[in-house]
Amino acid sequence: MNHLGKLDDPALLDALASKVADARRLLREIADDFSPAAFASSLGGEDMVLTDLIVRDALAIEIFSLDTGRLPAETYALIAQVKSHYGLALRLYYPRHDLAEAWTREHGIDAFYESVELRKGCCHFRKVEPLQRALAGRKAWITGMRAQQSATREGLPVRSFDPGSGGLEKFNPLTAWSEREVWAYLKQNQVPYNALHDQFYPSIGCAPCTRAITPGEDVRAGRWWWENPESKECGLHIKRA
Repeated sequence: MNHLGKLDDPALLDALASKVADARRLLREIADDFSPAAFASSLGGEDMVLTDLIVRDALAIEIFSLDTGRLPAETYALIAQVKSHYGLALRLYYPRHDLAEAWTREHGIDAFYESVELRKGCCHFRKVEPLQRALAGRKAWITGMRAQQSATREGLPVRSFDPGSGGLEKFNPLTAWSEREVWAYLKQNQVPYNALHDQFYPSIGCAPCTRAITPGEDVRAGRWWWENPESKECGLHIKRA
């Protein structure tokens, strides 16, 4: 993370303190006013910030993650580290085996490289359908998305109504955070994070669909790198008019 400069800069920490206070206040409001609420953690740096805030304040927000069956070994190691560090056993949701078997039988195990349509089909049974099950009966869901992450997330609101996920409120408490602020929080609070981040993987998904980036590239350039930036979402987060 050398490209982020000094993470103990006083001006940075002052700005961070204000944003932390805002995020804590919003998370408490969600826990109080939108129960049952859940946080969908992808176990990235942003998601570890939110995990830390939720656990520190003992908020009634369930934290879950989607185990696609093709995550990097470092992500599974972080799941174990979350349990040892926080005493928190993440609730994991898995793809339905019948959908996985049918898709791979028809298209092949790595067919997502062949077209955007096939890649989104893979994402659907591995991520979208499990998310729908995870959010069933919820009043709100929380994500760690930031507006600066990619072209598909520009203008990301703090709160929106998501009719596509069962009709519930969706919150993005870190939308206005910068990458520097995320990492300043992680370092300042000694929050565990995915070891791949130290190997130039700022955004981590399934192992076959994630690569390291080079200095100057967009933080999500390593996700589905063979596609155009405008298509780089898995279907979990769709902008609707």
